[in-house]
Amino acid sequence: MKIAVIGAGAWGTALAIAFARGASHQVTLWARDPALCARMQALRENAPYLPGQTFPDALVVRDDFPATVDAAELLLLATPLAGLRPILRQWRGTANAVARPFLWLCKGLEAETGLLPHQIVAEELNGWPALHGALTGPSFAEEVARGLPAAVTLASADAGFARAMAQELSGARLRIYANDDVIGAEVGGAVKNVLAIASGISDGLGLGHNARAALITRGLAEIVRFGLALGARRETLMGLAGMGDLILTCTGDLSRNRRVGLALAAGRTLADSVRELGHVAEGVYSARAVARRAAELQVEMPIVQAVCAVLDGQLSAAAAVDRLMQRDPKDEC
Repeated sequence: MKIAVIGAGAWGTALAIAFARGASHQVTLWARDPALCARMQALRENAPYLPGQTFPDALVVRDDFPATVDAAELLLLATPLAGLRPILRQWRGTANAVARPFLWLCKGLEAETGLLPHQIVAEELNGWPALHGALTGPSFAEEVARGLPAAVTLASADAGFARAMAQELSGARLRIYANDDVIGAEVGGAVKNVLAIASGISDGLGLGHNARAALITRGLAEIVRFGLALGARRETLMGLAGMGDLILTCTGDLSRNRRVGLALAAGRTLADSVRELGHVAEGVYSARAVARRAAELQVEMPIVQAVCAVLDGQLSAAAAVDRLMQRDPKDEC
Protein backbone atom coordinates (compact mmCIF):
# COMPACT_ATOMS: atom_id res chain seq x y z
CA MET A 1 0.00 0.00 0.00
CA LYS A 2 1.15 3.55 -0.75
CA ILE A 3 1.00 5.44 2.55
CA ALA A 4 1.58 9.15 3.07
CA VAL A 5 2.26 10.30 6.63
CA ILE A 6 1.29 13.97 6.85
CA GLY A 7 3.28 15.57 9.65
CA ALA A 8 6.86 14.90 10.71
CA GLY A 9 6.57 15.14 14.48
CA ALA A 10 7.66 12.28 16.71
CA TRP A 11 4.56 10.10 16.27
CA GLY A 12 4.23 10.62 12.53
CA THR A 13 7.90 9.85 12.07
CA ALA A 14 7.68 6.73 14.23
CA LEU A 15 4.78 5.32 12.23
CA ALA A 16 6.51 6.18 8.96
CA ILE A 17 9.54 4.20 10.14
CA ALA A 18 7.39 1.30 11.35
CA PHE A 19 5.34 0.99 8.16
CA ALA A 20 8.38 1.42 5.90
CA ARG A 21 10.11 -1.61 7.37
CA GLY A 22 10.02 -4.62 5.05
CA ALA A 23 8.44 -4.56 1.61
CA SER A 24 4.74 -4.35 2.51
CA HIS A 25 4.24 -0.60 2.04
CA GLN A 26 5.62 2.36 0.13
CA VAL A 27 5.80 5.15 2.69
CA THR A 28 6.30 8.88 2.24
CA LEU A 29 6.79 11.22 5.20
CA TRP A 30 5.67 14.80 4.49
CA ALA A 31 7.20 17.69 6.43
CA ARG A 32 5.78 21.21 6.34
CA ASP A 33 9.20 22.78 6.92
CA PRO A 34 11.48 22.51 3.85
CA ALA A 35 14.56 22.93 6.04
CA LEU A 36 13.52 20.02 8.26
CA CYS A 37 12.74 17.96 5.15
CA ALA A 38 16.21 18.61 3.71
CA ARG A 39 17.84 17.78 7.04
CA MET A 40 15.95 14.48 7.30
CA GLN A 41 16.85 13.60 3.73
CA ALA A 42 20.52 14.23 4.45
CA LEU A 43 20.79 12.63 7.89
CA ARG A 44 18.14 9.90 7.42
CA GLU A 45 16.69 10.65 10.84
CA ASN A 46 14.40 13.25 12.43
CA ALA A 47 16.88 14.73 14.88
CA PRO A 48 14.60 17.41 16.42
CA TYR A 49 11.71 15.04 17.22
CA LEU A 50 13.00 11.46 17.19
CA PRO A 51 16.80 11.53 17.47
CA GLY A 52 18.76 8.33 16.97
CA GLN A 53 16.05 6.50 15.00
CA THR A 54 17.46 5.81 11.54
CA PHE A 55 15.07 5.82 8.59
CA PRO A 56 14.65 2.62 6.56
CA ASP A 57 16.16 2.96 3.09
CA ALA A 58 12.71 2.77 1.50
CA LEU A 59 11.26 5.72 3.46
CA VAL A 60 10.82 8.78 1.23
CA VAL A 61 10.77 12.30 2.74
CA ARG A 62 9.09 15.17 0.87
CA ASP A 63 7.82 18.70 1.42
CA ASP A 64 5.58 18.82 -1.69
CA PHE A 65 2.09 18.49 -0.22
CA PRO A 66 -0.03 18.06 -3.38
CA ALA A 67 2.32 15.49 -4.89
CA THR A 68 2.53 13.55 -1.64
CA VAL A 69 -1.24 13.41 -1.22
CA ASP A 70 -1.96 12.64 -4.86
CA ALA A 71 0.35 9.61 -4.90
CA ALA A 72 -1.06 8.02 -1.73
CA GLU A 73 -3.65 5.29 -1.27
CA LEU A 74 -3.92 6.01 2.47
CA LEU A 75 -3.19 9.21 4.38
CA LEU A 76 -2.12 9.25 8.02
CA LEU A 77 -2.76 12.75 9.39
CA ALA A 78 -0.10 13.04 12.07
CA THR A 79 -0.54 16.68 13.05
CA PRO A 80 -1.32 17.79 16.61
CA LEU A 81 -5.03 18.32 17.24
CA ALA A 82 -4.69 22.05 16.59
CA GLY A 83 -3.35 21.23 13.13
CA LEU A 84 -6.11 18.83 12.10
CA ARG A 85 -8.56 21.43 10.83
CA PRO A 86 -5.90 23.40 8.87
CA ILE A 87 -4.48 20.27 7.22
CA LEU A 88 -7.97 19.13 6.15
CA ARG A 89 -8.57 22.55 4.61
CA GLN A 90 -5.21 22.43 2.87
CA TRP A 91 -6.06 19.02 1.44
CA ARG A 92 -9.52 20.07 0.26
CA GLY A 93 -8.02 23.21 -1.28
CA THR A 94 -5.42 21.32 -3.29
CA ALA A 95 -5.95 21.50 -7.05
CA ASN A 96 -7.74 18.37 -8.31
CA ALA A 97 -8.15 17.14 -4.72
CA VAL A 98 -9.53 13.61 -4.58
CA ALA A 99 -11.10 12.01 -1.52
CA ARG A 100 -9.13 9.00 -0.36
CA PRO A 101 -9.04 6.93 2.84
CA PHE A 102 -7.35 8.57 5.81
CA LEU A 103 -6.72 8.15 9.52
CA TRP A 104 -6.02 10.82 12.11
CA LEU A 105 -3.54 10.24 14.91
CA CYS A 106 -4.21 13.27 17.15
CA LYS A 107 -5.82 13.08 20.58
CA GLY A 108 -7.81 15.66 22.49
CA LEU A 109 -10.73 18.09 22.32
CA GLU A 110 -10.35 21.21 20.23
CA ALA A 111 -9.61 24.06 22.63
CA GLU A 112 -11.95 26.62 21.06
CA THR A 113 -14.92 24.38 20.23
CA GLY A 114 -14.65 21.37 22.54
CA LEU A 115 -15.07 19.09 19.51
CA LEU A 116 -13.57 15.63 19.19
CA PRO A 117 -11.44 14.92 16.09
CA HIS A 118 -14.19 13.07 14.21
CA GLN A 119 -16.48 16.07 14.68
CA ILE A 120 -13.82 18.37 13.24
CA VAL A 121 -13.48 15.99 10.30
CA ALA A 122 -17.25 16.03 9.74
CA GLU A 123 -17.31 19.83 9.73
CA GLU A 124 -14.39 20.23 7.37
CA LEU A 125 -15.20 17.42 4.92
CA ASN A 126 -18.84 18.49 4.68
CA GLY A 127 -19.96 15.28 3.01
CA TRP A 128 -16.75 14.65 1.06
CA PRO A 129 -16.92 10.87 0.49
CA ALA A 130 -13.77 9.56 2.15
CA LEU A 131 -13.42 6.52 4.37
CA HIS A 132 -11.73 7.56 7.60
CA GLY A 133 -11.05 6.73 11.23
CA ALA A 134 -8.87 7.26 14.30
CA LEU A 135 -5.66 5.39 15.07
CA THR A 136 -5.08 5.61 18.81
CA GLY A 137 -3.99 3.70 21.89
CA PRO A 138 -1.00 3.13 24.19
CA SER A 139 2.04 3.89 22.07
CA PHE A 140 5.19 5.89 22.72
CA ALA A 141 6.76 7.07 19.47
CA GLU A 142 10.31 6.13 20.45
CA GLU A 143 9.38 2.53 21.24
CA VAL A 144 7.37 2.08 18.04
CA ALA A 145 10.27 3.48 16.00
CA ARG A 146 12.64 1.03 17.69
CA GLY A 147 10.39 -1.84 16.72
CA LEU A 148 9.29 -2.75 20.24
CA PRO A 149 5.90 -4.51 20.47
CA ALA A 150 2.78 -2.36 20.73
CA ALA A 151 -0.97 -2.76 20.27
CA VAL A 152 -3.34 0.06 19.28
CA THR A 153 -6.93 0.64 18.16
CA LEU A 154 -8.19 1.66 14.74
CA ALA A 155 -11.72 3.02 15.12
CA SER A 156 -14.06 3.90 12.28
CA ALA A 157 -17.81 4.26 11.93
CA ASP A 158 -17.38 1.96 8.93
CA ALA A 159 -16.61 -1.36 10.63
CA GLY A 160 -15.54 -2.99 7.38
CA PHE A 161 -13.01 -0.23 6.71
CA ALA A 162 -11.68 -0.53 10.27
CA ARG A 163 -11.16 -4.28 9.91
CA ALA A 164 -9.59 -3.97 6.46
CA MET A 165 -7.14 -1.28 7.56
CA ALA A 166 -6.29 -3.10 10.80
CA GLN A 167 -5.39 -6.18 8.82
CA GLU A 168 -3.46 -4.20 6.20
CA LEU A 169 -1.41 -2.18 8.68
CA SER A 170 -0.74 -4.76 11.40
CA GLY A 171 2.80 -6.08 11.46
CA ALA A 172 5.11 -8.28 13.46
CA ARG A 173 5.67 -5.56 16.09
CA LEU A 174 2.55 -3.41 15.78
CA ARG A 175 -0.77 -5.15 16.38
CA ILE A 176 -3.89 -3.18 15.43
CA TYR A 177 -7.39 -3.97 16.69
CA ALA A 178 -10.48 -2.80 14.77
CA ASN A 179 -13.30 -0.97 16.55
CA ASP A 180 -16.40 0.91 15.37
CA ASP A 181 -16.74 3.08 18.51
CA VAL A 182 -15.02 6.25 17.36
CA ILE A 183 -16.31 8.34 20.27
CA GLY A 184 -14.98 5.89 22.85
CA ALA A 185 -11.59 5.65 21.17
CA GLU A 186 -11.27 9.43 21.01
CA VAL A 187 -12.51 10.13 24.54
CA GLY A 188 -9.97 7.72 26.01
CA GLY A 189 -7.15 9.38 24.12
CA ALA A 190 -8.28 12.89 25.04
CA VAL A 191 -8.90 12.59 28.77
CA LYS A 192 -5.93 10.37 29.60
CA ASN A 193 -3.59 13.23 28.65
CA VAL A 194 -5.17 15.46 31.29
CA LEU A 195 -4.95 12.72 33.89
CA ALA A 196 -1.29 12.14 33.01
CA ILE A 197 -0.57 15.72 34.07
CA ALA A 198 -2.19 14.87 37.42
CA SER A 199 -0.08 11.71 37.66
CA GLY A 200 3.08 13.71 37.02
CA ILE A 201 2.09 16.16 39.75
CA SER A 202 1.51 13.30 42.17
CA ASP A 203 4.84 11.67 41.38
CA GLY A 204 6.64 15.01 41.41
CA LEU A 205 5.34 15.72 44.90
CA GLY A 206 6.57 12.32 46.07
CA LEU A 207 3.10 11.10 47.03
CA GLY A 208 3.93 7.46 46.37
CA HIS A 209 2.61 4.48 44.47
CA ASN A 210 -0.61 4.25 46.48
CA ALA A 211 -1.58 7.76 45.40
CA ARG A 212 -0.74 7.04 41.77
CA ALA A 213 -2.85 3.87 41.78
CA ALA A 214 -5.78 5.75 43.31
CA LEU A 215 -5.43 8.56 40.80
CA ILE A 216 -5.35 6.22 37.79
CA THR A 217 -8.35 4.25 39.03
CA ARG A 218 -10.45 7.29 39.84
CA GLY A 219 -9.28 8.90 36.64
CA LEU A 220 -10.58 5.92 34.70
CA ALA A 221 -13.94 6.42 36.41
CA GLU A 222 -13.95 10.01 35.10
CA ILE A 223 -13.13 8.82 31.58
CA VAL A 224 -15.98 6.31 31.70
CA ARG A 225 -18.54 8.81 33.02
CA PHE A 226 -17.55 11.37 30.40
CA GLY A 227 -17.42 8.86 27.58
CA LEU A 228 -20.80 7.32 28.34
CA ALA A 229 -22.38 10.77 28.45
CA LEU A 230 -21.04 11.41 24.94
CA GLY A 231 -22.27 8.08 23.59
CA ALA A 232 -19.18 5.89 23.93
CA ARG A 233 -19.27 2.21 24.83
CA ARG A 234 -17.91 1.11 28.20
CA GLU A 235 -15.90 -1.77 26.70
CA THR A 236 -13.97 0.63 24.48
CA LEU A 237 -13.09 2.79 27.46
CA MET A 238 -11.88 -0.29 29.34
CA GLY A 239 -9.72 -1.34 26.38
CA LEU A 240 -6.53 -0.17 24.68
CA ALA A 241 -7.79 3.28 23.73
CA GLY A 242 -9.05 3.99 27.25
CA MET A 243 -7.54 2.11 30.18
CA GLY A 244 -4.49 0.98 28.19
CA ASP A 245 -3.51 4.46 27.08
CA LEU A 246 -4.25 5.85 30.54
CA ILE A 247 -1.91 3.39 32.28
CA LEU A 248 0.90 4.02 29.82
CA THR A 249 0.65 7.81 29.90
CA CYS A 250 0.34 8.04 33.68
CA THR A 251 3.30 5.76 34.42
CA GLY A 252 5.76 5.99 31.52
CA ASP A 253 8.74 8.32 31.67
CA LEU A 254 8.36 9.06 27.95
CA SER A 255 4.93 10.65 28.54
CA ARG A 256 5.01 14.35 27.63
CA ASN A 257 1.93 15.17 29.71
CA ARG A 258 3.32 13.40 32.76
CA ARG A 259 6.54 15.38 32.35
CA VAL A 260 4.53 18.61 32.39
CA GLY A 261 3.01 17.50 35.69
CA LEU A 262 6.44 16.70 37.10
CA ALA A 263 7.66 20.17 36.16
CA LEU A 264 4.62 21.86 37.71
CA ALA A 265 5.15 19.90 40.93
CA ALA A 266 8.74 21.15 40.99
CA GLY A 267 7.47 24.73 40.93
CA ARG A 268 8.06 25.47 37.25
CA THR A 269 5.61 27.76 35.51
CA LEU A 270 3.33 26.28 32.87
CA ALA A 271 5.02 28.35 30.17
CA ASP A 272 8.47 27.11 31.19
CA SER A 273 7.25 23.53 31.48
CA VAL A 274 5.83 23.52 27.94
CA ARG A 275 8.79 25.37 26.44
CA GLU A 276 11.37 23.04 27.97
CA LEU A 277 9.43 20.01 26.76
CA GLY A 278 9.95 20.99 23.14
CA HIS A 279 6.94 18.94 21.98
CA VAL A 280 3.17 19.35 22.11
CA ALA A 281 1.57 18.09 25.33
CA GLU A 282 -2.07 17.77 24.28
CA GLY A 283 -3.40 17.61 27.83
CA VAL A 284 -2.40 21.23 28.43
CA TYR A 285 -4.65 22.37 25.58
CA SER A 286 -7.48 19.86 26.08
CA ALA A 287 -7.96 20.13 29.84
CA ARG A 288 -10.20 23.18 29.82
CA ALA A 289 -12.22 21.90 26.86
CA VAL A 290 -12.82 18.61 28.67
CA ALA A 291 -13.88 20.47 31.82
CA ARG A 292 -16.30 22.67 29.86
CA ARG A 293 -17.90 19.73 28.04
CA ALA A 294 -18.19 17.85 31.34
CA ALA A 295 -19.93 20.81 32.97
CA GLU A 296 -22.37 21.05 30.06
CA LEU A 297 -23.13 17.33 30.41
CA GLN A 298 -23.28 17.56 34.24
CA VAL A 299 -20.53 14.95 34.51
CA GLU A 300 -18.42 15.08 37.66
CA MET A 301 -14.69 15.16 36.88
CA PRO A 302 -12.87 16.44 39.99
CA ILE A 303 -9.38 15.37 38.88
CA VAL A 304 -9.75 17.17 35.55
CA GLN A 305 -11.03 20.24 37.38
CA ALA A 306 -8.05 20.15 39.74
CA VAL A 307 -5.63 19.97 36.81
CA CYS A 308 -7.34 22.96 35.19
CA ALA A 309 -6.98 24.92 38.43
CA VAL A 310 -3.23 24.23 38.47
CA LEU A 311 -2.81 25.06 34.77
CA ASP A 312 -4.71 28.33 35.26
CA GLY A 313 -2.62 29.28 38.29
CA GLN A 314 -5.60 29.18 40.64
CA LEU A 315 -4.07 26.47 42.84
CA SER A 316 -0.58 25.21 43.54
CA ALA A 317 0.08 21.56 42.79
CA ALA A 318 0.07 20.72 46.51
CA ALA A 319 -3.16 22.66 47.12
CA ALA A 320 -4.87 20.82 44.28
CA VAL A 321 -3.97 17.49 45.91
CA ASP A 322 -5.35 18.72 49.23
CA ARG A 323 -8.61 19.73 47.57
CA LEU A 324 -9.04 16.27 46.05
CA MET A 325 -8.26 14.46 49.30
CA GLN A 326 -10.62 16.65 51.34
CA ARG A 327 -13.69 16.02 49.18
CA ASP A 328 -16.67 14.58 51.04
CA PRO A 329 -16.64 10.76 51.30
CA LYS A 330 -18.93 8.95 48.86
CA ASP A 331 -19.69 5.52 47.45
CA GLU A 332 -17.26 4.18 44.86
CA CYS A 333 -18.80 4.18 41.39
